[in-house]
Amino acid sequence: MAILDKLFGSESGRYVKGAKGILQKVQEHKKTLATLSDADMREKTATFKKQLQDGAGLEDILPEAFAVACEAAKRTTGMDPFAVQIVGGKVIHEGSIAEMRTGEGKTLVAVLPAYLNALSGKSVHIVTVNDYLARRDAVWMGQAFAFLGLTVGVINGQDDSYIYDAGHREQDQQRDDAGAYKVVYEFLREAKRQEVYQCDIVYGTNNEFVFDYLRDNIAYNPEEIRHRGFHFAIIDEVDSILVDEARSPLIISAPSNIPASHYAQFTKFADTLKEEEDYTIDEKKRAVALTASGIEKFERSLKVENVYVEGAQRTLHYLHNALKAKSLFKRDKQYVVRSDQVIIVDEFTGRLQPGRQWSDGIHQAVEAKEGVTIKQETRTYASITFQNYFRMYEKLAGMTGTAKSSEEEFYKVYKMPVISVPTNKPIQRVDHPDAIYQTHNAKIRAVIEKIKELHEKGQPVLVGTASIEHNEALSKRLKRAKIPHEVLNAKKHEREGEIIAQAGKRGAVTIATNLAGRGVDIKLGGATEEESKKYADTIKELGGLFVLGTERHESRRIDDQLRGRCGRQGDKGETQFYLSLEDDLTRVFGSDQVKQIAQRLGLPEDQGIQNKMISKSIESAQKRVEGHHFDARRFSLEYDTILDTHRAEVYTRRKKMLYANNIESLQEVLDEQTIEAAKKKSADEYMTELRAKVLRSIDLAWMEHLELMDYARSSAGLRSYGQREPLMEYRKEGNQLFSGFWGYVRELACKPTPEEGGK
Repeated sequence: MAILDKLFGSESGRYVKGAKGILQKVQEHKKTLATLSDADMREKTATFKKQLQDGAGLEDILPEAFAVACEAAKRTTGMDPFAVQIVGGKVIHEGSIAEMRTGEGKTLVAVLPAYLNALSGKSVHIVTVNDYLARRDAVWMGQAFAFLGLTVGVINGQDDSYIYDAGHREQDQQRDDAGAYKVVYEFLREAKRQEVYQCDIVYGTNNEFVFDYLRDNIAYNPEEIRHRGFHFAIIDEVDSILVDEARSPLIISAPSNIPASHYAQFTKFADTLKEEEDYTIDEKKRAVALTASGIEKFERSLKVENVYVEGAQRTLHYLHNALKAKSLFKRDKQYVVRSDQVIIVDEFTGRLQPGRQWSDGIHQAVEAKEGVTIKQETRTYASITFQNYFRMYEKLAGMTGTAKSSEEEFYKVYKMPVISVPTNKPIQRVDHPDAIYQTHNAKIRAVIEKIKELHEKGQPVLVGTASIEHNEALSKRLKRAKIPHEVLNAKKHEREGEIIAQAGKRGAVTIATNLAGRGVDIKLGGATEEESKKYADTIKELGGLFVLGTERHESRRIDDQLRGRCGRQGDKGETQFYLSLEDDLTRVFGSDQVKQIAQRLGLPEDQGIQNKMISKSIESAQKRVEGHHFDARRFSLEYDTILDTHRAEVYTRRKKMLYANNIESLQEVLDEQTIEAAKKKSADEYMTELRAKVLRSIDLAWMEHLELMDYARSSAGLRSYGQREPLMEYRKEGNQLFSGFWGYVRELACKPTPEEGGK
């Protein structure tokens, strides 16, 4: 409790101080529960459910329910939640974001609010950033939930889904060699998605929860429906999911009829154009624009007088995509090429995203540039942004180590306050000032020297890079310097758990791309308890883990996540960033002030300096980029929210049709003639056929509506040149388009099929 007395002034401090009363009640209940048998403990779940049925609220049972969850965790996993973890659980239960540093045990924290809220009989969804963590956490924490009589399920990609079963031991080849959580499939038995969603607690990735929602809304049989409502979601790494990944919608699509040869043709032409002379690049906005010279060359190649006339604009779209692919999409930065495929790299987590594509033909343009097989462009069947999906939940909460810098966005978009929960032990990490160099080469030479010094001393060092390209280049330099090291990036991730867990060993050198959501702690001395106990003190004497960043990321949160890899649970640790005036952030977004300061100081090429003014200027650049991205996400959300009103109506009425059990239930879409014709046939058999026809009509109309709305958005943007507000124009045109939607559905549904004599 003493640690909780240290925060008073801030909003978070006042919150923590106010939570002491409930914390004390939880601790008192824990003392009583420690004397109960396992059977008596399990009875508590039934007792709580009965209290809720009799009119009690969740707040009434919170102290005892939290205590029960704590005791269950202690008996099954050996972990007894600290006071600050109980406070974190309360923050999450109240629909806020618990900001807790790396190593503070957020996985365990989620058990408390999840158990409490699942007692209502509705599912609690615990959202993770990757399949591995979903499986690991379900097996690890599933012990506590199962002990208390709750069911636990897991949804993974490729339609894999499982239910936690303590009596089932599946030895699978996919193991994490880190030693801490060896078998991620053990105690998981395969089950249908529909069965998994009936569980009290469901673990899964953000993508899979969203895709299942979209699939539910293109289902043709009630038995295919997966979700059973949107009660309470707890999002791990909430900033990664709701901020970093919120810019583009998730889409279910089908191939279109645009020939792949188009992309290769325009890539070839783009290669003949010269930057500045024929086109310009805006790296800040990630946009390209043709110059008068470029337009003239393009018109000559097409043999047209004006490329902007109707019919030629589509070709202009192809060329813009080819130029973007050439100039703005870099191999081993935004994507990798593997097995004849372009695979996107998540710029925030550094992970590969197989199966995902850039939309609007960009992916195909990159494929044409790389000379791999070009996938067909697609038509959208269903789409939704993470923002609008997660806002459907009755209650939404999250946890992460880095949320404060985005708290304005969390509150404005999701109505979630951010509460900083203090660490269990005082922080001993030392954050050294940035070392700033004039050139990239001078910086890298200094980085190599620092790594060599730390390695020879025996102090473990974790080196953070912002891209695969820089990761691999640094590895080559270390090999030339004969410094042994491990490499972790999107290409080399098979031993991820082992590499991260061993990064705290004496003399270890680990180079890694972004580390958000890795889910494995770096323990000083080694991965296993035995190694840690034996060697941890030696590493602490050397200064603990040294985290060395080779450049600043566009987002301060990513830098903070890297720093947070050391100094866990009161350990010693050091961090420092090495920067140059040629780094992307400084070059593209830094103000001229940075260069002016450097020139005034006469910064020598091979000598680094520590200058507060330059560091502040770089921080200002990060804030500008974050503000730019926030505006882009807000802009995207405002447009998608207009479409979301249409989506909500279509999906609600479609679901009503899906569950229709007689022909009259479909009469709002069908005309009397069609209904009368149906009545003359075998009702049960024809009902299925008729319902499918109605659903197909809705889906076809919706797909066309999505395309029309996409065109409306593009044209609304162009109208800003005529002093019109694009969003209002989009809303006005969108509502006009939607006003005829159900009439078009009716027209499609009542149209005779070829078998019925139609065309």
